[in-house]
Amino acid sequence: MSDEELAKDLGLVSAMTIGIGTMIGAGIFVLPGVAVNADGGAGPIVVVSFIVGGVIAMVNALSVSELGTAMPKAGGGYYYINKSLGPMFGSIAGMGDWMGLAFASAFYCIGFGQYLAVFVGLPAIPGLNSIQVGALVAGAIFIGVNYIGAKETGGIQTVIVGLLLSILAIFAVAGFFSFDYATLAGNEGGLAPGGYGAILPGTALVFVSFLGYAKIATVAEELKNPGRNLPIAIIGSVGIVTVIYAILVTTMLGVVPWPELSQDAPVAQAARVAFPESIGPISGVAGVAAAVMTVGALLATASSANASILASARINFAMGRDKIVTNWLNEIHPNYATPYRSILVTGGLIVVFIALLGQDIEILSKAASVLHLIVYALMNVGLIVFREADTPEYDPDFTVPLYPLTPILGAVLSLGLVAFMDGIEIALSGAFVVAAVAWYFIYARDKTDKQGVLSEHIRSRGSDLPDGVVDAADAVAPTGTGNDGPTIMVAVANPRTESALITLAGALAQHEGGRVLATHIVTVPDQTSLETAAENRTGLDQSSEELLAAAASDAESFDVPIETKTILSHRGIEEVFDAARTNDADTVVMGYGGTQFAGGRVEGSLDELTHDLPCDFLVLDGQRLDLSDVLVPTAGGPSSDLSAEVARALRDTAGIDVSLLYVVNSGEEASGREFLADWADGHGLDDAEIRVETGDVEETIGRVGEEYDLVIVGATERGLLSRIVRGSLAFETIENLETPVLLAERPSARSLWERLVGRR
Repeated sequence: MSDEELAKDLGLVSAMTIGIGTMIGAGIFVLPGVAVNADGGAGPIVVVSFIVGGVIAMVNALSVSELGTAMPKAGGGYYYINKSLGPMFGSIAGMGDWMGLAFASAFYCIGFGQYLAVFVGLPAIPGLNSIQVGALVAGAIFIGVNYIGAKETGGIQTVIVGLLLSILAIFAVAGFFSFDYATLAGNEGGLAPGGYGAILPGTALVFVSFLGYAKIATVAEELKNPGRNLPIAIIGSVGIVTVIYAILVTTMLGVVPWPELSQDAPVAQAARVAFPESIGPISGVAGVAAAVMTVGALLATASSANASILASARINFAMGRDKIVTNWLNEIHPNYATPYRSILVTGGLIVVFIALLGQDIEILSKAASVLHLIVYALMNVGLIVFREADTPEYDPDFTVPLYPLTPILGAVLSLGLVAFMDGIEIALSGAFVVAAVAWYFIYARDKTDKQGVLSEHIRSRGSDLPDGVVDAADAVAPTGTGNDGPTIMVAVANPRTESALITLAGALAQHEGGRVLATHIVTVPDQTSLETAAENRTGLDQSSEELLAAAASDAESFDVPIETKTILSHRGIEEVFDAARTNDADTVVMGYGGTQFAGGRVEGSLDELTHDLPCDFLVLDGQRLDLSDVLVPTAGGPSSDLSAEVARALRDTAGIDVSLLYVVNSGEEASGREFLADWADGHGLDDAEIRVETGDVEETIGRVGEEYDLVIVGATERGLLSRIVRGSLAFETIENLETPVLLAERPSARSLWERLVGRR
């Protein structure tokens, strides 16, 4: 059975609710009471602690937004760090994210238990108080929900967030009319009874309230228009939540004197004071308001805990894909189709944390924060590495302002805040980091084969760097022997062309030591949601499975790894570009779609004006390939370089004879032959037959091409308007030649002017 992938259907509002819904959890419903009484009484100055936490989160959110638009991949922070800094730091990030989410889930469950105790009289058992008992019950339910696969839909999550914001808005309005500055600052010590030095320790405690925004990046693969929507969702959610926190905490402290603020259910307590006991003939208003706040708290903490458990499974999948952890964790349940082992292991950790640390909620919140802060610091460093290494595939749609100050500041602030944690949280996080490094050297180093950009950059400049730096890079480099070559993606759509496309892809993959990814894009009518199509796709399954099974069978003759994937989408050709980006394809091989390609290029007119190709593209016009010889017309250029690579791969893997053609004006034959001989030598085709012809280029290629089994043509460098007005060599060649034609195009950076009128 092939893998299945849903196209990008997550909108801006849904993405923003993921961040807001996770952040509006136990952070605001539990921590205010704990924070104002921390360290002997920090007092109202804790409001500033929340604001400082929002500022630190915002700086990191800018970096996460750039990384997310450059690489919208599942796994979020882990993926970025593993890709940039390498698998050793990827192990730290993955384990840190995983353990951080387990601590955060335990924290959210304790928050749930605190408000549940307001409604229900829970018993205490030896070693566990009543709140821990409620938290364990809640944790068991959330783990079970994830185990059997029941999950919130985007619509339900949006409703929950909307309901929470409405409840909190009503509370804020009521609190405004009950607010008393004397209550806020009238206690002994004023606004800062513990001194202004309590601000940063308070920030360290409440920073767990800001962890949700990074979860948006973990679903970036499913986000529509991530270049625009991802930064808005991440930055917007942090900004909105920071304002909400500042208003609500100030309101609470202006309604209830801070020494009296409940450490278990502060919002419910403040609501009981803020709302009047009766409104006209309606009595018991304050009690109802407190009950509503309690329900809101239960919804918020439940949503946060469930989302954290769900996110942990995504991280484990990403780590398993890179062989950092064993895929045993990612085993799919035969009935529920969930990664049940990963969920059970994570659930076991959550239960242990609740039982052992649940009586001190500060430890849980700070442990979750410190592990995530380490990951944020590494993400900022990874961003700098991508930029400075000038990584070709790193092309973010959003870039951080004031580079490199912003990522440097993000890393410094993140690690700086760790210094204000207590010794036990720092020791716990340090132990996890040491354990992650040990795990890498004991297990993962021999399994994974993915080099980080930093390691590749150091090795490429080895002669310019101190030996110690190069030796250090070698000392931590992975030693796995798996496939680390290019990914050749084949967009199969027609059984008649599948074999020919796989032949080309298999030859390239075998020649370059890469792998083949065969994709079948199933176009779903706009009137049908992708989720509905996925649930009712029996007919689609059969045709798609047959097509991809044939592709896998044809690839066997080349002895290369092949993966198959069905993609459901409302779009056709556009989805090929998204799939290429999402799957990190180095080359795409597909059939020619006639007029759907503007000007003979594999881009639509509008897309050509706004985007570069995501990778090399090979477009075949022909249904069958029975190859013994190929013709490569060339006049130089990057796309002709790609033509040469394809011809060389076919020669070396299938013994195909290669001929090169250069069309010149009469009297230029000698210089043409010299150019072609030099070009052949420079592209590893010095054994190819050299043919220099005179006459019209298009007519000559058509005439000579009839003698061969395949003609490989590099796409023109002329611009969009010039090709539309004056025609395109590649387009005309494909339309008129009886011999199969392979159009090769390599992406090249062009200004808007060059896109319109071409290069001079």
